[in-house]
Amino acid sequence: MRRRYAWYRNYVLAVEKLLGLEAPPRAQAVRVLLSELQRISSHLFWLGTHAHDIGAMTPLFYAMRERDEILFLFERVCGSRLTPSYFRVGGLAQDLPEGFEEKCREFTRTFNAHVDEYETLLTRNKIWMKRTQGVGILSAEEAVNWGQTGPNLRASNVNWDLRKAMPYCGYENYEFLVPTGKNGDVYDRYLVRMMEMRQSNEIARQVVEKMPGGAILADDPKVVYPPKDKVQESIEALIHHFHLASAGFPAPPGEVYASIESPKGELGFYLISDGTNKPWRFRVRPPSFVNLSALSTMVEGRLISDVVAVIGSIDIVLTEVDR
Repeated sequence: MRRRYAWYRNYVLAVEKLLGLEAPPRAQAVRVLLSELQRISSHLFWLGTHAHDIGAMTPLFYAMRERDEILFLFERVCGSRLTPSYFRVGGLAQDLPEGFEEKCREFTRTFNAHVDEYETLLTRNKIWMKRTQGVGILSAEEAVNWGQTGPNLRASNVNWDLRKAMPYCGYENYEFLVPTGKNGDVYDRYLVRMMEMRQSNEIARQVVEKMPGGAILADDPKVVYPPKDKVQESIEALIHHFHLASAGFPAPPGEVYASIESPKGELGFYLISDGTNKPWRFRVRPPSFVNLSALSTMVEGRLISDVVAVIGSIDIVLTEVDR
């Protein structure tokens, strides 16, 4: 559930790439805003549960406090907190509600101070450092060979982030840093995610400040639903809406792979179209399943208690791993 915006966004991007369709600038900006808020939400949940697994209970309550603010923002957008279905092929389901941008602006103003609080509890805590430093080391070469992506790869001092290397949704228009570690241990994976939350907050701030106006859906009636007011007034629009909802739309024959930088790493969707309204082949490249493969290397020769710290630092979702 922590990856829902990432899943919806990436599937939509894969279909748009296959169709040769591009969402309007406002829709792309909103996608970036919500995706970065989701990245913060995911890292907050990871921080609280990871610290709790190692024995620090307080950070869980601190992290859930700010995560709840983000979930309330999601609820304002689409009516759902954990399972949002908001991105659409060609744009968005609807525009942002009134006052949403100001709420986001207020969140970005205060969030970095909360990250300072989390770091006060953990970063220089002697017990935390002893449990995480020098534990679960993964070298840059090993990380690449195991196919690691996301914070786990960058903690091993590999500067690779799809938002920078292969920009999508207009990420090239925003200024942000890609945090990396040096030692590739549990402590570095913690530090990278803490820095990433600050960078995501900065991206969200820039999006709100630069938010363009205009349409939220591409002008392509073959794949985009007609406006609701038209559906209520025009029989042609109603028939068009019914046809898209019941039969979908055909995609041109071909294949496409689209990947994004999800909170846990590279999330890729591979589609093959045979020209009908259903994919001939559909394959997902999940970050958790691949990242977990390096666990044996990271825990070799360590204590059982270290395994708890290491597996928490990978930040997996078991429902994604069980394939």
